[in-house]
Amino acid sequence: LFAKAPGAACGPEDDIVYPEGVTRLDYEVELGVIIGRAAKRVPAETAREIIAGYCVFNDVSARCAQFSDKQWFRSKSFDTFAPFGPALVTPDEVGDPHSLGLRCWVNGQPRQESSTADMIHDVEHILEHVTRGLTLHPGDVVATGTPAGVGVHRKPPALLRPGDLVEMEIERVGRLANRVV
Repeated sequence: LFAKAPGAACGPEDDIVYPEGVTRLDYEVELGVIIGRAAKRVPAETAREIIAGYCVFNDVSARCAQFSDKQWFRSKSFDTFAPFGPALVTPDEVGDPHSLGLRCWVNGQPRQESSTADMIHDVEHILEHVTRGLTLHPGDVVATGTPAGVGVHRKPPALLRPGDLVEMEIERVGRLANRVV
């Protein structure tokens, strides 16, 4: 688990600001789970009761900071490093959150394509694990992890540059489009 600072949050069409000194900027398409009520020690069997809805979440990461710091908080918390949206889509509209197609493109080129069915942990067990040690509050967003295809692990690496357009889509949830500036 890792956290992002509140200043990382930005909207579904906002620019991603490439910070000075960053040399390896990356993208990660993830399903965002938006919390609807305060929750602590939630068993997986009832975890869906605390979910207000879902969104598309881009876990932008400064890999240079992640690897040099040997931890993730700063590398994932720069301002604008958490674009999400385009809206809160309610659980009844989404249906099964474990059967959604996830896709990411950079400048129109496919980078990630998978399904939430391939996630290592399902939404309910993620929420159970998180709430064992902390309280989630309404409006908190829990991102579920990303499939293969992130830039740093491609051969050769395919990282973001100023001017790139990052588009992400999750079936029945929506689409983000953010430009790197």
